[in-house]
Amino acid sequence: MLTRRDGLIIVDPQNDFLPGGPLAVADGMRIFEPIRRILRGFSYVVATRDWHPDDHRYTQRYGGPWPFHCLQNTPGAEFSKELPLDAIDEIISKGIDPMIDGYSGFAATPLAEHLRDREISHVYLCGLATDYCVKATAIDARKLGFEATVLLDAIAAVNVHPSDGERAIEAMLAAGVHLALSTQLGIAQ
Repeated sequence: MLTRRDGLIIVDPQNDFLPGGPLAVADGMRIFEPIRRILRGFSYVVATRDWHPDDHRYTQRYGGPWPFHCLQNTPGAEFSKELPLDAIDEIISKGIDPMIDGYSGFAATPLAEHLRDREISHVYLCGLATDYCVKATAIDARKLGFEATVLLDAIAAVNVHPSDGERAIEAMLAAGVHLALSTQLGIAQ
């Protein structure tokens, strides 16, 4: 049973990470059904977003690994229309500093402070992509003293290499992150 000390972090449910985007997660659309089902059961819901400037050093133009994606104020940086924005309490923009990768929702953002201000001690995580931003956010949550549970049916991996998603799950478990399914949260349908 969820309490007021439980928060939900929806990691980067943005158009550029969905089919048709430059960094598409092939089965990325599957995250939205479980997210819509559970998000109103939480006392505090945060959505993170990549919000990159066009001079972000982690893009291929500057020798980084990624094509341009989630550039500030572009359609690709917008949240999917599958995400009910009226149920989101706060949006945390990350990757704004061109010198910071911005994978974690905690990297150079006020997310930890906002969670603590609301007395959130346990965060549940879902979103895109398992092997990058979900993994980094979950591991940072643990480092910062939060309990963290990743919802396996509400994440999807980009899998640049075929087993990246599996390795990300292993890394999260090693960091003390718990795993669950959204159906195990006891939220009425």
